[in-house]
Amino acid sequence: MKQIAILGAGESGLGAALLAKREGYGVWVSDSGLISSERKNALQESGINFEEGGHNESKVLSCDLIIKSPGIPSKAPLVKKALNEGIPVIDELEFAYRFSAGKVIAITGTNGKTTTTLLTYHLLKEAGYDVGLAGNVGQSWAGQLVNQDHNWWVIEVSSFQIDGFQTFKPTIAILTNITPDHLDRYEYKIENYILSKMSLFKNMTSREKAIMFLEDPLTQKGLEMKKSTAEIYWISLAEKQKKGGFSDLETLEIAVEGKTVQIPSSILPIKGSHNILNALCAGIAATMVGLGEEQLIEGYSTFKNAPHRMELIREIDGVRFINDSKGTNVEATYYALGSYTEPMIWIAGGVDKGNDYSVLNDLVDKGKVKALICLGKDNEKLKDAFSGIISEIKETQDIRQAVTWGHDMASYGEVVLLSPACASFDLFKNYEDRGAQFRSAVLELKEKQKA
Repeated sequence: MKQIAILGAGESGLGAALLAKREGYGVWVSDSGLISSERKNALQESGINFEEGGHNESKVLSCDLIIKSPGIPSKAPLVKKALNEGIPVIDELEFAYRFSAGKVIAITGTNGKTTTTLLTYHLLKEAGYDVGLAGNVGQSWAGQLVNQDHNWWVIEVSSFQIDGFQTFKPTIAILTNITPDHLDRYEYKIENYILSKMSLFKNMTSREKAIMFLEDPLTQKGLEMKKSTAEIYWISLAEKQKKGGFSDLETLEIAVEGKTVQIPSSILPIKGSHNILNALCAGIAATMVGLGEEQLIEGYSTFKNAPHRMELIREIDGVRFINDSKGTNVEATYYALGSYTEPMIWIAGGVDKGNDYSVLNDLVDKGKVKALICLGKDNEKLKDAFSGIISEIKETQDIRQAVTWGHDMASYGEVVLLSPACASFDLFKNYEDRGAQFRSAVLELKEKQKA
């Protein structure tokens, strides 16, 4: 019996353990932290041995295969030892891929991948296809495969997961864009990060299809560094495509296999040029699967995006409060700021990831951003970047205070936008926690108004 060690007992680790057990492997789960009682119960019920609070190195290295959590870097000492000893180290998605008969639509990119993943899944689901959703959204792929496979899988894939791929080969792969992010995991070299993203296409042939953004310079650089043999469909906001997608922001034009459909962008519930690009990617992929124009229109018009992504919380006294807590880098915030023509109060800040805020100057230097509220423990870099550009800058470590200030400063018809451009770990558990606290503060503000 082959032995598998699983490093990390989170969602992906638990799913991999359950699938490995079903497939007849000997399974050992090892977590350096504490395992939740719910996951412990699931492991115990399946007869899977585990440890927590540290790794038994000799036991892990005695296994035939290691599946690691995406959060564990490849340069971690235990992972490096395993690789040096010739033990394969893979990701949960790579493991699950080996046991699924379904076709895969894999979606990666620095920004937009979650929205594109959810929209692609929604389009196929609404059209009646047998489709599953996995990866960075929802339940782990491996865990779902224990009980059910699907004809199609729509999977959100991070660069960390791609690094653990060996045989993974999507039928359709989408790269939304590449901008600097997570560089601490890639020796602070953008080239390493680009190569990680491009590795999604490494096993694809001319029979498989790739969808990429024509005007994205780092995607073009990636293709120069690592050519893809997949058939490429370009999306563009600059020029029409014989195969791929184009938008003038008024219309979505999708061209696949000699057929072109045009759909008004006004039917999309998600706003902004970045979401036009996401919708083009999803629409092209869905058309490749077999959807027609009417099915696309129905799917687009009924889509609801995930929380914390340009999410309208509520309109209060004519002021819209927008939750874009998922905007954890400058590029995401660039798109968020550019999605509105109305004057706004911008709430930003957190853990800076080596940000270059100057790319935002054109968007804030026209009086569009009336005030910046810095929400973080260390706001000096953010304040320095916009001092003299934005007329009013305040700072706080209290999100309720930020929301109250935003409401006080905004006039009827204006926007209060939470789009931090930074990670959340200084004041919050994660970006979801930050977004949830923002939502609560906005709803609380509404109740106070009524009272």
